[in-house]
Amino acid sequence: MGLGTGIFLLVVGAILAFGVRDGLTAVDLTAIGWICMGAGALSLVLVLALSRRRAVSSSTTYVERHDGVPPGA
Repeated sequence: MGLGTGIFLLVVGAILAFGVRDGLTAVDLTAIGWICMGAGALSLVLVLALSRRRAVSSSTTYVERHDGVPPGA
């Protein structure tokens, strides 16, 4: 999941938890909203942690080749 997915889950979860006051007997929309917000927060934490780890662990290797041929020949 990406950064956008985490933000989307947070927004949808907040709308379900705080904005919807519908009375469905089989579904608790407030609980679903809290679950979506938790999944969105977890997604954001994982995306930020993995991108930080990727940025720290990246490296560049330079290879110089010597064939015995003088430069410019």
